[in-house]
Amino acid sequence: MQEYVNELVKEILDKNLDKDQIAKLKLKLCTKYKLKKAPTDIEVLMQVDEKLLPKLKILQSKPTRSISGVSPIAVMTEPSDCPHGRCIFCPGGLDSYYGDVPQSYTGKEPATMRGIRHNYNAYLQVFNRLEQYALLGHNFDKVELIIMGGTFPATSIEYQDLFTLGCFQAMNDFSDIFFDDGIFNIQRFKEFFELPSNVDDKDREKRLQEKILANRKESELNLEQKKNENSNIRCIALCIETKPDWAMEEHIEQMLKLGCTRVELGVQSTYEDDLKKLNRGHTVEDSIKSIKLMKNALLKVGFHMMPGLPKSSHEKDVAMFKQIFQDQDYKPDALKIYPCMVMPGTPLQKMYEQGLFKPISTKEAAELIADIKLWVPKYCRIMRVQRDIPTFQTEAGVDKTNLRQYVADVVKEKNIKCNCIRCREPRNRQINWDNVKLNVMDFEASDAKEYFITFDDDDILLGYLRLRINGEEAGVRELHVFGHAVAIGDKGDVQHKGLGKKLLEKAEELSKDCNTIKIISGIGVREYYRKLGYELDGYYMVKSL
Repeated sequence: MQEYVNELVKEILDKNLDKDQIAKLKLKLCTKYKLKKAPTDIEVLMQVDEKLLPKLKILQSKPTRSISGVSPIAVMTEPSDCPHGRCIFCPGGLDSYYGDVPQSYTGKEPATMRGIRHNYNAYLQVFNRLEQYALLGHNFDKVELIIMGGTFPATSIEYQDLFTLGCFQAMNDFSDIFFDDGIFNIQRFKEFFELPSNVDDKDREKRLQEKILANRKESELNLEQKKNENSNIRCIALCIETKPDWAMEEHIEQMLKLGCTRVELGVQSTYEDDLKKLNRGHTVEDSIKSIKLMKNALLKVGFHMMPGLPKSSHEKDVAMFKQIFQDQDYKPDALKIYPCMVMPGTPLQKMYEQGLFKPISTKEAAELIADIKLWVPKYCRIMRVQRDIPTFQTEAGVDKTNLRQYVADVVKEKNIKCNCIRCREPRNRQINWDNVKLNVMDFEASDAKEYFITFDDDDILLGYLRLRINGEEAGVRELHVFGHAVAIGDKGDVQHKGLGKKLLEKAEELSKDCNTIKIISGIGVREYYRKLGYELDGYYMVKSL
């Protein structure tokens, strides 16, 4: 095996091989060294001298995971029921068709399966995900933490605090164990996770979990947050899922305490009658109020929207999406479009079986989303166009897992140009730095002035900042620069070229009539803002103007 790896690596480096050439070489070397199967890229990386790892990025298995500049880690909370009951389309929850699984999930989604495997222990889930990033050869020092599993603010404050503590502590402990003076010690990493070859997979998982938990000590949330400000693995953003009726003043205060910077809000529909039929437990007024409160708290707000509901139509759904971008009460920063699907064990399934509901098809959903793209402004990012539920778990509705590809085909056929953030990210495209310009877009949203400040190379978006000015109060809701995730302090293809600093300078200039400017900052980004003259005041980084 080692001789195989040595020759493979030498050939890759000497001849600068691409993925196809590497695949052919692997098979050729299998014959030469009499291996029954070709080692995976991960297995190769684990056998390589640590000094060569930076030169072997071609062996990274999933480069798109960190192409936006951060490494996402999704953690699943333990199963519980929503206080209002259950929406007619919603699977999961306690004693559901799928057993006891998190609300709105089936137990077969990747994040849910990780949660089940680790008994929904937040510490173990984060530690395991960091291990996977290390094995894939990714940089993972800038983490976006995504807390999933239903309406997190509806759980007890004690549970929220302990769960979030486990996440921060796992990042900090992983940093302490496997980093020396900011350098990842891959040898120590190998030794920690290496178990005898005769241990079966199930026993291996259990023994590793015991080993990981043995390193954990008692701590408190505020202490781990403070430590994370200078950790080798920093939480630069924290996202929480919730419903509008659980995103009011007291819930927002708690979310800010946890370190939340982004909220995914289950709006689903802007039609009051639809919300009642769905048993959503919230009203249109709740949605509008919670959106305004969260934006005033400088949180980034993404919507979950559900076209294809009972009694809906293509025209009605397009009108709904036009409304959320034209009505200043909505205007989401991000969007997840979840076409309504029929799930076993739900009231919607009974309606479907009785002929009272015809779900939207894959073709209809693709055409609808393509038409929706015409109305999406430059300040919004379409994050997903389909639930992360395997289609074999559904009863009816969209029956393809690659719906985005179908949408792309329709967009190309209709010659539709999408202006959303995701479609304008660099994603390995060549950048003409002589053509890069600073642009400012302004609009009204939730009774305040919003500025979307960007650096662009024509249609390529390099970085952006969201500034909100509400009367005499100025606040930055988000600052993001694109490019592959690179280690803190290293130079990336777009990151660390001073774009973030220049965006912030423009925001300060636009806020000149205000006394101060506030930034909602991920815990792990506070040090960056301190270097630019900001100081921590409560939950925000603040600078006098």
